[in-house]
Amino acid sequence: MKKIYCEIRLILGDQLNAQHSWFDEKDADCLYVIAELHQEAQYVKHHVQKVCAFFHAMGSFAGALNKAGHDCLHLTLDDTKEYDDLTDLVYALCEKYKAETFSYQLPDEYRLREQMKAIKFDGVTVKAFSTEHFLLEEAEFSQYFKKDKHNRMESFYRKMRKRYSVLMDGDSPLGGDWNYDQKNRNTLKKSDLEAIPEPLVFANDVSDILKRLERHNIKTFGNAHQSLLWPTTRKQARKLLKHFCEICLPRFGQFQDAMTQASEHKWSLYHSRLSFALNAKILSPKEVISTAIKAFEQSDNIDIAQIEGFVRQIIGWREFVRGIYWTHEDYCAKNYFNAKRKLPGYFWTGETKMRCLSEAITQSLDYAYAHHIQRLMITGNFCLLTEIDPDQVDDWYLGIYVDAIEWVEMPNTRGMSQFADGGIIATKPYAASANYVHKMSDYCQDCDYSHKEKHSENACPLNSLYWRFIAHNEGKLSQNHRMNMIYNVWNKKAQEEKEQILNKAAGVLRNIESL
Repeated sequence: MKKIYCEIRLILGDQLNAQHSWFDEKDADCLYVIAELHQEAQYVKHHVQKVCAFFHAMGSFAGALNKAGHDCLHLTLDDTKEYDDLTDLVYALCEKYKAETFSYQLPDEYRLREQMKAIKFDGVTVKAFSTEHFLLEEAEFSQYFKKDKHNRMESFYRKMRKRYSVLMDGDSPLGGDWNYDQKNRNTLKKSDLEAIPEPLVFANDVSDILKRLERHNIKTFGNAHQSLLWPTTRKQARKLLKHFCEICLPRFGQFQDAMTQASEHKWSLYHSRLSFALNAKILSPKEVISTAIKAFEQSDNIDIAQIEGFVRQIIGWREFVRGIYWTHEDYCAKNYFNAKRKLPGYFWTGETKMRCLSEAITQSLDYAYAHHIQRLMITGNFCLLTEIDPDQVDDWYLGIYVDAIEWVEMPNTRGMSQFADGGIIATKPYAASANYVHKMSDYCQDCDYSHKEKHSENACPLNSLYWRFIAHNEGKLSQNHRMNMIYNVWNKKAQEEKEQILNKAAGVLRNIESL
């Protein structure tokens, strides 16, 4: 005889929080449901490793719940193929198990939240719960964020530090300064390359998941591996956190903006690579911060600049972009520069003569990962300068990165990277010429293009594109006080040089697919 459950509780793929209060007690009348869904695998084209990471983590979490004494139903694509979407599945489950209550944790993106809000049953009570993951509650957003106004992350970050007493000495910041970013912009010299640590990776067998994706014709991209390197269980995630604190944190801040092609560990460097575990809620931000600070306090090898830079990414930036996302329900429509160009084909292959782009894109295709400067100042900068439609940029970033969920991806991409929000997040566009790439990486060393040239035949495209961007958007940017120096430089150039640069940029854009 089929068991009847009074309550069904749905757990989404990014709600794998073993410390949630739902699991404090075992209830024989409660059925937890974790389901692989066609709609989630296909609402955007995903990197195959991203889909595998979420599906493997979901299966592992379901197994852990059952082992802990809860009743958890794990449904694969095979089990959910007959349902049009999540709503149909929920209706079917509640009817099948005669549930009186359907409960869910609030999704962290508009698309799913609206879908869940629309679920209504005759005779079934629907309840929504917090995910109990973030530091800041949604009800508090209005105290920290203003819609369609510039919101200063640094001010928010300091408030969070004070509120949660993180790296504080009474009412003052530990070490005397709030921010040590100026100390965290070092480049990797040849002598530094051999010291880059070997990354801790895992060997999660996803062969069955890959077969399911093929069987159900799920369209993905990127390089697939039978063995997935990302942490998909709490045990693995905590092991990676420990590895970061012991091995990488002592030099994390120092090289957090650096890029190189000259090391076999060039993709990992000193980064924690905890973002997937955090965004799937396998780890909590409080746990990550407290563990890192404890390592800092107990080690003579970790200075304040290293720990502050790491803490700022989590208690500052991560919480900040979430607040921006939920304060602006129309963020997905913002396009300040009216950018409309199509994303070039090499974003799906990495096959371009621009070494910086090739390195960042190929790495992303290989690992479903790139660190924040590669995302912001390589691929993001290129899309900004070439006026790629932010909808296409969003879809690419959301699809390619293992840690990408809309609430964190969209403000970072459309706001910070593309300035499509007109300055809600950033005070100026993060636009750069080849000089920045040459300064922060060794990508330019054997590139087909010259980082020094502006308008010659082999000049790096970034140089002419940068100055075209400045000239083309003078009406929108010249009054920005942070852009004064740049416009002074541009205005002092001879008219002939301006025309050469702009003509070069026009040629680059005409031939953008063949760069």
